[in-house]
Amino acid sequence: MTKDDVADVLDEIATLLELKGENAFRTNAYRNGARVVQGLSGDLKDLVASGQIRNTRGLGDTLVEKITTLVTTGALPYLDELRASIPAGLVEMLRLPGIGPKKVKALHESLQIDGIEKLKLACEAGEVAKLKGFGAKTQSKILEGIRYLDQIGKRVRIDLALPLGEALLKQVNSFPGVIRGELCGSLRRRRETVADLDILVSSADAAPIMDAFVKLPEVIQVLAQGPTKSSIVAAMHVRGEKVTMQADLRVVTDEQYPFAQHYFTGSKEHNIRMRQRAIDRGLTLNEYALSSEDKSRTVPCETEEDIFRALGLPYIEPELREDTGEIEAGETKKLPALVADNDIRGVFHNHTTYSDGTASLEEMALKCKELGLEYFGVGDHSQSLTIARGMPVNIVRKQWAEIDRVNEKLKGVRILKGIEVDILEDGSLDYTDELLAGFEYVVASVHTHFAMPEPEMTARVCKALAHPAVTMLGHATGRLLLRREGYKIDLDAVLKAAAQHGKMIEINAQPSRLDLDWKYVKRAKEMEIPIVINPDAHSPGELELYKFGVHVARRGWLTPADVFNTRGLKDVQKELARRKAL
Repeated sequence: MTKDDVADVLDEIATLLELKGENAFRTNAYRNGARVVQGLSGDLKDLVASGQIRNTRGLGDTLVEKITTLVTTGALPYLDELRASIPAGLVEMLRLPGIGPKKVKALHESLQIDGIEKLKLACEAGEVAKLKGFGAKTQSKILEGIRYLDQIGKRVRIDLALPLGEALLKQVNSFPGVIRGELCGSLRRRRETVADLDILVSSADAAPIMDAFVKLPEVIQVLAQGPTKSSIVAAMHVRGEKVTMQADLRVVTDEQYPFAQHYFTGSKEHNIRMRQRAIDRGLTLNEYALSSEDKSRTVPCETEEDIFRALGLPYIEPELREDTGEIEAGETKKLPALVADNDIRGVFHNHTTYSDGTASLEEMALKCKELGLEYFGVGDHSQSLTIARGMPVNIVRKQWAEIDRVNEKLKGVRILKGIEVDILEDGSLDYTDELLAGFEYVVASVHTHFAMPEPEMTARVCKALAHPAVTMLGHATGRLLLRREGYKIDLDAVLKAAAQHGKMIEINAQPSRLDLDWKYVKRAKEMEIPIVINPDAHSPGELELYKFGVHVARRGWLTPADVFNTRGLKDVQKELARRKAL
């Protein structure tokens, strides 16, 4: 077992103990143990074999015994006993926002609720509201959370799904006999979340490829193994988080490959339009061929480009294949030349140790330089957000002075003075106009009072956008993908206000946000609102997350000209100065 595997087990034990009502000291010991294991240097197996694990600070005898059992046997009877003693539905209930182990335990003991379905029925009957420590408001939030879970199902964020998919694809492409292969489905279209992985390869002999696929080290369960399609459940740790997904492998001949690639990329709506286009031309299109209606002849295609060409269209990028006008744009030769990763010249809205970041100004700037970027825009939190160490006025001025010093020292990258200023409950900003005037740009964001009614929240944000100091709106809906919906807000009205006041809108590229959504990005483009792609980085390693924002921009039909931070440093500084002078 790896360090991550052992840490997962210790975390699971802590959760199960909490559900059983064990004391906090015991449960925290397991959680702390998980963190200690993840931070160990050296090979865990060697540490156990040599006995050095017993000298590790933070690991008592009980934990060392369990870790040793896990590493040497790959199993832990104690965990099996714990799992058997607790209904599986209780763990599932922990997926609900705001529902922790204590509340789950109370629901189970008071109402014998042992799963989400029973919880839903109890809420609808008003029984949960009567419990001590719950009430009508909590009951309403639970129902809202259940509805949200029903919507998202078992989907996985793209930043977690993509590494697992790429790891599987790399191995499959190395199998003898594989000619070419690619990830398809919603992952290839770069949707924000993914339900499963679709892998397509071409080969003249599928059987040995199927045999090798179901034996990959990431496989934890084989769901099906057939002559041309196999399905597995695969798991891998990505940045310390365990990702478990179904993965389907399809093998076709190389002649069929481009048709299968197009078909399994989707979307369903795009495929329907393409099939109809083929019918209109006396042809049939499916996952195996483009042929005449009577199947007497086929149209040879070596690539997807050939398929589009045969149907009178230029190549349509996978991100655009949602039947939102791409066919019509192709017919009129108006498909956009989409923005790409290497078009981005710098980033705004990032955090340092001045608020809740983990690295200094210089460390973050040097990482930008390493990534080939020309400028690093600071966006630390303003004073009211004390939970994120928001900066009092004196700290702001201290940061400005340090930025000046570091800029004199740095070569090849420039730090820009920015701020992520809180939009307060009444729509005003968290600093005085005088202080805001000292920044080169201002990102305005909502971080509090998420439960405001839609009209009030919309007015709040629109008022902030009318403020002369604001340059761009940050994470417009406050959503956290697969965790919480955004606050209620009329985005059409927000876009209209941004256009009216000449403001930019951010695509927050944190994979947990990806906010603004691509559909509204497309509307913003139509309204000629400049878009900024920001990683909202809190560490040097997160700066590269801007690439996930590029995915959203591409799905929203953006070209380099539509994205503000495709401009070089001098152009950016000139434009920011112009906006301040207005």
